[in-house]
Amino acid sequence: MAIRSMALTGAVLLAGSALLASMASTFVPTPQRSQPATAAGISAGELPTAALSAAMLVTPTAAHADGGSVWIPALSAVGAGFAIGLAAIGSGVGQGIASGRCIDGISRQPEVADDLRGVLLLSLAFME
Repeated sequence: MAIRSMALTGAVLLAGSALLASMASTFVPTPQRSQPATAAGISAGELPTAALSAAMLVTPTAAHADGGSVWIPALSAVGAGFAIGLAAIGSGVGQGIASGRCIDGISRQPEVADDLRGVLLLSLAFME
């Protein structure tokens, strides 16, 4: 069972990375303006992208990219949409597993069907 789980996890990670790699050419970068070199020799365009991304993640303000073409709040809304979708999927999977186990229990002991059904409905209500 563990080998199957690891294989499925690896397949999902591989498919996800392939999807992200295929989406990399989808986004068009904003046009860069040439800037004169500063005294330190580092301009905003020469900073590593990871450092700029980390700075934007820890900044709780509604900043926007140079030129006003990409708004961080809009990207935050997209991220919130993905998070809500994943939460809905997780809840649906949990409810499916609980319902399946309840049906298994009822098929094994039909005399406790009313008790199991009540507990199932209560737990499904809490999952929602």
